[in-house]
Amino acid sequence: MTSFFKGALLLTIAAFAGECIEFLVNIVLARELGEEGLGLYMSILPTIMFVVVLASLELPISISKFVAEKEQLFHRSMLLHALRFAAVCTLIFVAVSVWVLPLIPVFDHYHPLVPWLFILLIPLIAFSSVARGYFMGAQKMSRIAFANFLRRAAQLVLLFFIFNMMSFAQDVAIFVALCTLVASELVVFGYLFFAFLLQMNLLKRRPRATLDGKKVRRTLLEVSVPTTGLRIFHAATFALKPFLIKEALVRAGMVEGLAMTQYGKLAGVAFSIGFFPAFIAHSLLIVLIPTVSEAYAKREFARLRSLMRKVMLLTAGYGIPAVMVFYFFAEPLTSLFFENSPAVRYLQLLVPYFLFHFFAIPMQAFLIGIGLVKEAFVHALYSTVFSFGMMFVLGSMPSMQMDGVILGMNMGAVLLTLMHYVTICEKINVTLLLQQKR
Repeated sequence: MTSFFKGALLLTIAAFAGECIEFLVNIVLARELGEEGLGLYMSILPTIMFVVVLASLELPISISKFVAEKEQLFHRSMLLHALRFAAVCTLIFVAVSVWVLPLIPVFDHYHPLVPWLFILLIPLIAFSSVARGYFMGAQKMSRIAFANFLRRAAQLVLLFFIFNMMSFAQDVAIFVALCTLVASELVVFGYLFFAFLLQMNLLKRRPRATLDGKKVRRTLLEVSVPTTGLRIFHAATFALKPFLIKEALVRAGMVEGLAMTQYGKLAGVAFSIGFFPAFIAHSLLIVLIPTVSEAYAKREFARLRSLMRKVMLLTAGYGIPAVMVFYFFAEPLTSLFFENSPAVRYLQLLVPYFLFHFFAIPMQAFLIGIGLVKEAFVHALYSTVFSFGMMFVLGSMPSMQMDGVILGMNMGAVLLTLMHYVTICEKINVTLLLQQKR
């Protein structure tokens, strides 16, 4: 078995365990926060993701790509420059966040200490991103796998004990749930950074060369800036989505409170179930970026074509059976959260959305690995504008409401996947049937 499939298998097993725990976390949240509270919790998560993207500056991607492409004697010097860069960025982001976050209207419905949780996340994410990037690029996937599992396990344990020992008003309960999320990131930071420091000491005893700091920063930013732009765009649209959906439903005649509740069931129930198998896609993404980067740097196009075929077959092999289970067993799955929930229909209608995203995630890794981050961003821009337009227009129709919103989401997922696929086929010189061109 190649190192690629060993790493992918290890990450998949750990991610499966993590997703099972995440499923339990969402069940606990649904029962402790209630329908309205879950809607508020799910609505603030995109904003958290936005802060995480800014704090990480996509250093895991750029560092892993650098490590995969360069010899080991350059690694320690590059990592030291990356740590200094992360420290400077952390100071800037914290200073800006202290001033900006308390002024954002989205926090008006939450506990006044919630913005400070976001600020605490910034240094944790920034420094753990450097460690994560090194372990990804060095193909030490066991570290990444355990860190991903540890985050969810820590959150579940904290939620279970805190909510079993005490009861809270709704705003405090949401704040406590967010505290457990930040605390789990603190646990992951402690584990990753300790392992990273041990690895840095090991590299210190091996032959090494010094790199120019300016050159290292430029190399990292060449990947980090467009990739961060892509992630910021995804995070921003993800943060905007709850408000766009709510506005569309209100225009269709739904009461505002009911609209927020329906979004909570869409995101907290249907998405939790539908994206459950995506741990396989994300595991492939983590392993694919350094693998594709290395193969493309060496111009091993036959290896890239073979890798693309295997990834597509693997994705179809788990994706198609998974969405069939979602469609035919939607009612018992959604009843784990709420009885007699409209999320049953939501889950069934979202089948194309989930399936095409399973394909799009590893395709994005291919685009990053072969240096087509700009194309990935353009694809995301076109598909999101189209999807949001359809979601708003169709969701505003009284006869469609949430069905129209979901139809627009499906359209965007199909368009994004097709654009990714055609671009990759052109770049690695294969037909749409993944056969080498003459």
